[in-house]
Amino acid sequence: MDILTPIERLNRWMTLRGLKPNTVIIYNRIARKFLDQHQQPIHEITRQDVEQYLLAFAERGASPQTRNLALAALRCLFRTTVGRDVLADIPAVKSPRRLPAILSGTEILRLLQATKTTKYRAIFMLAYGAGLRVGEITALQVQDIDSQRMLLHIRHGKTGPRFVMLSPLVLEALRSYWKDCRPTGPHLFPGNGGRAALSRTAINHTLLKVAREAGISKRVHPHKLRHCFATHMLESGADIRTVQILLGHTSLESTARYLHLSTARLRQTSSPLDLIGTPKGRFLG
Repeated sequence: MDILTPIERLNRWMTLRGLKPNTVIIYNRIARKFLDQHQQPIHEITRQDVEQYLLAFAERGASPQTRNLALAALRCLFRTTVGRDVLADIPAVKSPRRLPAILSGTEILRLLQATKTTKYRAIFMLAYGAGLRVGEITALQVQDIDSQRMLLHIRHGKTGPRFVMLSPLVLEALRSYWKDCRPTGPHLFPGNGGRAALSRTAINHTLLKVAREAGISKRVHPHKLRHCFATHMLESGADIRTVQILLGHTSLESTARYLHLSTARLRQTSSPLDLIGTPKGRFLG
């Protein structure tokens, strides 16, 4: 007889599925809050109960991303306990596509100059100079740095392992950090007294603080530096396929959004009106 609790069944399923640790933590938090609010066996919770729970997110003004995350977590919870996806026909929230405000090269330089510690300067340079996700940075180990071939081995990427280029400036920043801190554990950037990897919260908090000190008014977060990497790569002439590989995107469509941010290319593109009657416009007839 299976005597596992709904949370235990959910965790077993997520472990078998190999979900990322951060996803496991978030799904657990959502599922526990939902079950705490509904003090009854999960088989007695109705679809209407779930809809009402999700509607409360909308009434509180939660973002589409937050609401869709809650729906995804509850679908997993019910699938692993009830045995079928009883929430399959609850629609996800349509999320308007917003283009993030990209930092200029000058603003990136000001940000790095305002970063006083070698540890966080190396972290921010990895986010911008190699386009890494914050989770990829915290998972880095010393052996992932290949200074001979000037490559970084990303072993725990969102879509699988990959290699990215190691900028000489990033390598210099990593060596300065190593000289100052000499981390002894497996993590390149340890936190919590060296027993675990540095937390995302610590990185985000420090970046916000540094951005304010640098006089940057735009909203800045670690993933914004990855956006800047992709956009600036395209503006400097890199082809979109190369950028896709460096970012670790499985779909070219995910990378193509950065073309909309590449204003340098837009400024360099001529209108057909400007081409008529010129040698470049001969193909127009």
